[in-house]
Amino acid sequence: MTRDPNQVSRSVRVVLVLGALVLGVAACGIPTATAPTPIAKSDVPYRLLNPPTTTTTVPGSTPAVGVGEQVFLVAPDGHLVAVTREVAVPASLSQVLGALFAGPTATESAAGIQSFLAPSGVQVTTTQSGVVATVHFSTNPIQVVGPDQTLAIAQVVYTVTQQPGITGVTFEIGGKPVEVPTAAGAQVPGPVGRADYLPQAPLA
Repeated sequence: MTRDPNQVSRSVRVVLVLGALVLGVAACGIPTATAPTPIAKSDVPYRLLNPPTTTTTVPGSTPAVGVGEQVFLVAPDGHLVAVTREVAVPASLSQVLGALFAGPTATESAAGIQSFLAPSGVQVTTTQSGVVATVHFSTNPIQVVGPDQTLAIAQVVYTVTQQPGITGVTFEIGGKPVEVPTAAGAQVPGPVGRADYLPQAPLA
């Protein structure tokens, strides 16, 4: 029996196509190795080697929270200036005064802002009776004289009376009450308030 040449040609083409498909599947198919094969680091996508960093918040956890409190430093013009410091919640008056005693930041110092309170070695605690707060210093925090001494006291008075419900301040050093200077030039036992330091008040 004689085969039609056209049929033979079609059969050859079908065989060739099937062969090409088999080779393609073998080349692109899933590897069939029986054991894991290490992948070269250079073949691993960059994002898999360096995944993005994420932050996870644990339900029920309490993040650290601070509150902005105003303390008073001295501006180049000789008046007080209010600056904000973050104090941990709940903020106590002693913590606020601690922030005051830390003095100006580097940026504030570069702008000419300063403090006349000596921060080194002074411990500060406070008590309150009605609208009057007593500030207890372990040692004398004021190492200046004259008008600068008055400004140092004004820094404390304005910072303390910035707190709600406090209008007057008295002072103790080493457990003993002390008199403080006012803007009028008098030495008084206190309590003193903002009205005693109006010449040093912040400019509006």
